[in-house]
Amino acid sequence: MAELSDAAHFAGVPDEFQRLWTPHRMVYVGQGQTQPGETDCPFCAAPGRSDEESLIVHRGRTAYALLNLYPYNSGHLLVCPYRHVSLYDEATEAETAEIAAITQQAMRAVRVAANCDGFNIGMNQGAVAGAGIASHLHQHVVPRWAGDANFLPIVARTKALPQLLGEMREAIAAAWPA
Repeated sequence: MAELSDAAHFAGVPDEFQRLWTPHRMVYVGQGQTQPGETDCPFCAAPGRSDEESLIVHRGRTAYALLNLYPYNSGHLLVCPYRHVSLYDEATEAETAEIAAITQQAMRAVRVAANCDGFNIGMNQGAVAGAGIASHLHQHVVPRWAGDANFLPIVARTKALPQLLGEMREAIAAAWPA
C-alpha cells in the first residue's frame, strides 16, 4: 500500500473531492510566454484605431475601457492606461484614479446594458499571476449572472456567449454614464 504522502500514488485515488483536470490550460501558466513590448502591444495599438475596430466603449484622459477579445462572459471589459506600464504600483496617481473611476462607470454601464447580477473585478499582475498580457496593466470587469457558470469551457472547450462583441460594444457605449 502506497504511503499517503507519496504524491505519485495519491493522484487519482478516489476521495470526497471532485476534480476536473484541464491540461490545455497549461499554455496560460507554462513557461515561454512572450510578452508584447510597446511596439506590438494590443493595448497600446487599440486607441489608435476606431472605437468599433478596437471594441473601445469609453476613452478617458489617462485610461480607457474596451471589450475583452477573449471574454469570460458577454460584456467582459478591460480598463487600461494609455501608457505602457506593467504593474499597478508603476502607474501614476492620475492613472490609478481614472482606472478606478472608469471601473465604476463600466459597472454602471454593463448593469444597464446587460442586466447582470454582479461582477468579478481584478488585475493579474505578472505572467506568473495569470496575466495573458502582463506587460500592459489592465483591470478586468467581468459581469456575472446567477447560474452563469457551467462546464462547457472545461469539458467542451467552448464558451457560450449570447451576444456578438460588436453588439455588446454598442450597448455598453450607449449605456455609458455621461
